[in-house]
Amino acid sequence: FESIREVVARRYTKVLNEGLERPDLVLIDGGKGQLSAAVGVLESLGLVGIPVAGLAKKKEEVFVPGRDEPLAIDGDSPGLRILQAVRDESHRFATTRHKQKRGKRVSLSLLEGVPGIGTARSRRLMQAYGSIEKVLEATPEEIAAKAGMPRETAARLLVSLAGRRAAERVATPPVTPDS
Repeated sequence: FESIREVVARRYTKVLNEGLERPDLVLIDGGKGQLSAAVGVLESLGLVGIPVAGLAKKKEEVFVPGRDEPLAIDGDSPGLRILQAVRDESHRFATTRHKQKRGKRVSLSLLEGVPGIGTARSRRLMQAYGSIEKVLEATPEEIAAKAGMPRETAARLLVSLAGRRAAERVATPPVTPDS
């Protein structure tokens, strides 16, 4: 419930502070408890006119404030399918974003583990190349020019990344049908 409170508070505080358009519906992923947590935050922010619903995944039940029981919606209803699609898309978006952020943190720490590469250079490298794989495809001269570093540091970076890549391959052998 605390996660729902945090997300709703962060989002709708931003809506209020930046004068953003208010939604036609707030759809919460969860049942009565999650819905109640979200409604509490919205009320505390003074956002009382926005319709709110909760979609509980287990039985695909739709809950609304003020009702103890879920709404009676036919499982084949186009409206229910739209709510499910919105929920599923938000899950996909959140999962993809989380993986991107985690990958970026791992990439930056890999780069910063090389002598001569600090926070500023690792960020320039990721801005210029977007991924460790793209860095590995470049020459030391290209890296030096794009990331603003000495050629020797760029060469040391490539050696380090290539060595780590080789070590990863040895540590995780390919899966074969016999294994």
